[in-house]
Amino acid sequence: MEKMENMICVDIITCIGCPMGCELTVETNQSDKNYIAVSGHFCKIGENYAKEEITNPTRNIATSVKVTGGDIPMLSVKTAKPIPKNKIMDCAKAVQNITVTAPINVGDVILKNAANTGVDFIATRVICAVG
Repeated sequence: MEKMENMICVDIITCIGCPMGCELTVETNQSDKNYIAVSGHFCKIGENYAKEEITNPTRNIATSVKVTGGDIPMLSVKTAKPIPKNKIMDCAKAVQNITVTAPINVGDVILKNAANTGVDFIATRVICAVG
């Protein structure tokens, strides 16, 4: 059986760093997924996005939680910064049963250190207390 040490893996991804949506061709070393080269980008954002997406993909999560004592029953929340892609489900489970009490302000921390990622979920709107 041949060793696959120097095999090159080619991935085609669409850049989401800007509105152009460039089709990027990313070459990596198959044995360790180390980035080798990227082409197809029209700006530095595309190159950086490709490197990150191949070596350490991350995503933002936006969802909602229940509110008690507020002028609306649900609060939109999001991660304060992107989280590792492989932690999305863990973070979603961590926030799914949370209920907050009004008043809430934009930026209030709703859940600290979601799924041990070091990233907080924060409120994205104001909810006034009623009653």
